[in-house]
Amino acid sequence: MKFDKQKEIELALIAQQISGLTLKVQAELLAITSTYTELFVGDFDAYSLPEKTAICHFREQYEKTNWQSFVSDTFDILDRTNARVIPITSEQYPPQLLHISSAPPVLYIRGSIDNLHLPQIAVVGSRKMTKGGQRNAHDFSRFLANSGFVITSGLALGIDGAAHTGAMEAHSGTTIGVVATGIDKIYPKQHRYLAEKIIASGGSLVSEFRPATDPLPRHFPQRNRLISGLSVGVLVVEAAIKSGSLITARTALEQNREVFSVPGSIHSPQSKGCHWLIKQGATLVEEAEDIITQLAGSLAGLDQALSQGKMSHKVGMDFDQDERVLLDIMGFDLIDLDTLIEGSKWSVKKLTQMLICLELRGAIDSQNGHYQRRV
Repeated sequence: MKFDKQKEIELALIAQQISGLTLKVQAELLAITSTYTELFVGDFDAYSLPEKTAICHFREQYEKTNWQSFVSDTFDILDRTNARVIPITSEQYPPQLLHISSAPPVLYIRGSIDNLHLPQIAVVGSRKMTKGGQRNAHDFSRFLANSGFVITSGLALGIDGAAHTGAMEAHSGTTIGVVATGIDKIYPKQHRYLAEKIIASGGSLVSEFRPATDPLPRHFPQRNRLISGLSVGVLVVEAAIKSGSLITARTALEQNREVFSVPGSIHSPQSKGCHWLIKQGATLVEEAEDIITQLAGSLAGLDQALSQGKMSHKVGMDFDQDERVLLDIMGFDLIDLDTLIEGSKWSVKKLTQMLICLELRGAIDSQNGHYQRRV
């Protein structure tokens, strides 16, 4: 049977409506069938008896219901909002989410899908931000976006909004807003303009909730684990002791992501959560360069051999053609971004993304907006 991507999407949406087909059960069945198509309409003669029994149970529920109206209504909403669906079985599904606990079976997205596959840093914090917190969230996000990271946050009031705005003000910045509603709804309403601006600037909005879903309280912890799951690290700018930002930080640690925290006044309630995170082992950061330095060590996956003169071989083996061209252009002397732009054939966005990937792998250094080849 020829694989039909549209049919796979429809079956993935239907699977979310079938009683008993929880996230855990879906993961277990997809480990057997690989696709929703195989689960619901494929030939399963090759499976063992227990596997057939489980598949047949849910296949019977699928077959006894007419899903045409549900599918049609869902795609009508998605078409009106210019949104798309990415099932977990798709090659477009962000790989960093595949291994988190209870990975969302489907994602709804408005804007660029490509952003989901780029290195992301989550910037989160208090809705009741201080002026200093607003400035830090904005400036850190702008610097990190200029360094090639996509800034991911929750579209909430306060720190989230400042992070999204700072990223969009970067030279080639991109940002992702992860929402706790259906992709067709914006919450809070005050951020409708910000949401549209994110999409217009090349960013993305992402949700795991079906269209028309309201912002229920239980959805926000789920949203937070998606924010951290998409990212390589989480920066907490301001947070009270009891806050959603600390939930995001905790899920980040559970997902083996780096957690960074900006310290503040010992007298400010908005700094108590950040100080608590630092006591628990989060990395204290005073400037955005601290984050890039820390991530370069953790993401490169390099062992002690790198410090014993073997870096050139180990890192260089993974260069693609464009990266080799960029390294040749760069040379071993300090060079600024404008000069690299003039000397290369790539867009600013692609160039900055390549630079951050090379830096994370230890192939280049960055110093105050200048770059230098190491290998």
